[in-house]
Amino acid sequence: MTQPTPASPPAPSPATDVVLDVQDLYVGYYRDLNILQGVNLEARKGQITTILGANGVGKSTLLKAIYGFLRPNSGEIRFEGQDIQDVPTHERIRLGISYIPQQPGIFRWMTVEENLELGAWTFRHDRERIRRKLEENYERFPALKDRRHSKAGELSGGMQRMVEIGRTLMTDPKLILVDEPTAGLAKLLSEMVYQMLVDLRDLEGLTIVLVDQEIRYALAVADYVYVLELGRNKFQGPVSEFTDLEKAFWVG
Repeated sequence: MTQPTPASPPAPSPATDVVLDVQDLYVGYYRDLNILQGVNLEARKGQITTILGANGVGKSTLLKAIYGFLRPNSGEIRFEGQDIQDVPTHERIRLGISYIPQQPGIFRWMTVEENLELGAWTFRHDRERIRRKLEENYERFPALKDRRHSKAGELSGGMQRMVEIGRTLMTDPKLILVDEPTAGLAKLLSEMVYQMLVDLRDLEGLTIVLVDQEIRYALAVADYVYVLELGRNKFQGPVSEFTDLEKAFWVG
């Protein structure tokens, strides 16, 4: 299997490099039924932190809580040292947090460029900034520039993911939460998406929290790994400790 190009192993990061700090988090869709039960997580600057686990253990729930879609019943979520528990989602975007959900979120009947411009809604009246951010995306993803006037629904699954990532980057995020980025994609398209995430880390220094079930791909791009089981932390450590998949994560 072709693997995304790995980066050199990251040097140990001081505590000041912690971009996201989640402590003792309890979250559920009902007040008396917590999916997450005391979860802890740190994401460090310029690294990909990967969260693994079987279906239903709370991986996506954790991302939704960090982004503000779900309010924790207890615990702490700190971004760059700031408690963001009471910060609404649109303000978290302004702070530098972005989210790419598992289900495709493009508008198929709109052009590529129109989809990208939707990512600029927080500064929608600043046309010069929008133009600049579009050009940055076209430089980053030349294939999108070639198809900028095409309907997004005409693109391949991998290019649609490229549009979603590009739209996310319109706001200059510091932290990107990515949920199952290659769900439903063919192998070659999946490899392209993972390479995009690696490039965002290695070339642009972005911090990424990645929820995934594609274990081998996820480990190929990860710097640090968490494994959840039944809503709790089960394992965690640098990716070098997860080379034996059967010990680290019991799936077939």
